[in-house]
Amino acid sequence: MKATAVVFDNPKQLSLQALDLPSLQEGQVEVAVQYSGISTGTERMLWDGSMPPFPGMGYPLVPGYETVGQVVRAPLGAKLKEGQTVFVPGANCFTGVRSLFGGAASRLVVSDQKILPVANDLGSDAVLFALAATAYHAVSGGGHQEPYNPPDLIIGHGVMGRLLARLTVAAGFPPPTVWETNAERAKGAEGYKVVQPQDDDHKGYQAIYDVSGDSSLLDKLIQRIRPGGEVVLAGFYKDNLQFAYAPAFMREARIRVAAEWKRPDLLAVNELVNSGQLSLK
Repeated sequence: MKATAVVFDNPKQLSLQALDLPSLQEGQVEVAVQYSGISTGTERMLWDGSMPPFPGMGYPLVPGYETVGQVVRAPLGAKLKEGQTVFVPGANCFTGVRSLFGGAASRLVVSDQKILPVANDLGSDAVLFALAATAYHAVSGGGHQEPYNPPDLIIGHGVMGRLLARLTVAAGFPPPTVWETNAERAKGAEGYKVVQPQDDDHKGYQAIYDVSGDSSLLDKLIQRIRPGGEVVLAGFYKDNLQFAYAPAFMREARIRVAAEWKRPDLLAVNELVNSGQLSLK
């Protein structure tokens, strides 16, 4: 059986290809894809060739780690049943191409341990589970330790920034301030304020979370933290980051990198969505 997949043949070269699907094995299900999101960070860099060297990277490759679909085949004894709507955080089921993410295809064969059952009525909004889990992970640490300080300043009000701000409010923490320079993206705040950086003169933030991916901001952010404060790099950066040492030294600044989500983060976000505490709209 074949699936139609989006393939990045080379930077800025895209095709639709019919790729062979493997036979179902124990513990696997076949998913008919309904929606697949496009990351404006990592996948855009894969598209234009600006992605830094990364394990599993190469061309041709199948992108897609924000996929939603319906289980259409499930062997006897599978944990998921046919007809169940699921979120698929990528797949590795095609030969002859790299599956760095692997979810942008019409059909997928995936482990039932990897995917997440989600509410049927979420529709295309369910593609945001990956970003929501990433935002949650930046504070939770994947459930393997005590949570970090929540953000009191978030840089960027794109999808990731919105979700991080909503999660902070939903957890009962003080509403964060969000910096955003784009007037259109600044709209839509729910329970927190969005301001232009030049309109914020506060210089005592405890935890600044950058989700903009702008590698030039680190010096500016260090100047805004209190002594012992933290800057969290929760975006993805194609350029090297650097900072002036003296201001960081004077504040005894901490700089932390938040990577991709873990399974406990995804499960926690799903519970928040199901309980109505987090909106993906």
